Amino acid sequence: MSVSSIGVGSGLDLSGLVQQLLEAERAPKQARFDEREESLETEISAIGQLKSKLDEFKTSVDELRNSYDLQGRKALLSHPNISSDDETATGPFTAEASNSAEKGQYKIAIEQLASGSRLESLSAADNGGTAVFNSSSDAVSSTAGTMTFTAGSDSFDINVTAGMSLSELRSKVNAAGEEFGIQASIVDTGTADGARLVYTSDKTGDGNDLVVSNNNAELDKISTVNMDVTAAQNARATIDGITVESDTNKFENVLENVTFEAQEVSSKDALGEFQTSRLEIGFDKDNLKNKVTDFVDNYNGIMDEIKALTRYGASELEEDGALAGDYMVRGIQTGLSNIVSGSVDASALGTLFQIGISFDDDGKLEISESDEFGIGSGQELLDDALDDNFDEIAALFSDSEDGIATKMYEYVNEYTTFGGLLRTRESSTKDQKDLLSDERERFELQMADYEQLLRNKYINLDLTVSKLQRTGSSLMAALGYG
Repeated sequence: MSVSSIGVGSGLDLSGLVQQLLEAERAPKQARFDEREESLETEISAIGQLKSKLDEFKTSVDELRNSYDLQGRKALLSHPNISSDDETATGPFTAEASNSAEKGQYKIAIEQLASGSRLESLSAADNGGTAVFNSSSDAVSSTAGTMTFTAGSDSFDINVTAGMSLSELRSKVNAAGEEFGIQASIVDTGTADGARLVYTSDKTGDGNDLVVSNNNAELDKISTVNMDVTAAQNARATIDGITVESDTNKFENVLENVTFEAQEVSSKDALGEFQTSRLEIGFDKDNLKNKVTDFVDNYNGIMDEIKALTRYGASELEEDGALAGDYMVRGIQTGLSNIVSGSVDASALGTLFQIGISFDDDGKLEISESDEFGIGSGQELLDDALDDNFDEIAALFSDSEDGIATKMYEYVNEYTTFGGLLRTRESSTKDQKDLLSDERERFELQMADYEQLLRNKYINLDLTVSKLQRTGSSLMAALGYG
């Protein structure tokens, strides 16, 4: 009799009985497996979530570890005839300062922009009363030759074929000169001057004039020797009355660690004098203030995350957090809190409290807007520190040994780095889940053996009952009850 036919001989539902016994054996163990697996998955997810948040927090703290990034300088400009509210107007120049720039104020005027050189073929008047070229189709030379174009340290050659037209020459110059900023164009004057060839170079600065030479006398008329030349020139400015020049429109380190770039020539007053703009190099207070407030927000964000993960439900209807009461996560919370409340000997400010950062009733950081203790609100304390102790704020966060950001980065890194405490914990929990899968497999093998045992047992019962039923039927028939 096959296993699937159990109960057929006796007519009893022995298969159903076997399934009920199997389910009774399986259910409690299966429930424990499921509960344990759900717990491990929740823990893995929560640890991963916390690790991700801590990684983000570590990145934000890392930006505060470099004092250079915190000691920003800002170039403030005030141009005549331009309102400070007009954000679209740039004025005669723009400026920026590196973090090493010294504070100061300067009066600057742009008197001349840097420009490249320009060469034009002669007008009819300068060419004996005859146009050099009547049209762009005129040939530039009856014989072949080579032309050399040089501007500063850049140089290239083009070959001129016999009978090449002026427009063909223009195209050839443009193709070869594009990478050097040299361009040729043709102006059809519609006058006795005919078509005039123009070369331009974007190589600015005194001494960087475009020079066009050749090895064929016929080409002299389109070379520097017989063309009108507008020389390249430097940009020129005055700083507090001192004249300065640059071969480009950008003035770098004329003022140490400051760069300003000329956009246009400064306007003149009624006496014909150039009007000066004011450049002030000061602390970039707005940028540092944003970094400080971002730090407060990021710290509170990680505290909110920890609180949500470790909370205990206030009632039976409210679920506990995924890591309720977890000692490691509580330890992270305490460690971070101790760092932000600690002192920094390397900074004259000493603590975050001196720049207006304090703990609220929920243990989170705040920069208060109200004055509770008669010493000024958090916002006022921060503004005062930005005015009076700008660089000390940087030391408060970024000192290489004592800085708050430095300590926080190192502390969080112990948990999030490869091989760190959280990553090790996450790996261990995943290993436990793998072991649980192995236990499930072993349990299924045990249940398979148990099922076979039950089936063997009830097969014998089925056969016995079936035999008794046949004997009973025979007796009944012999006694005439059939």
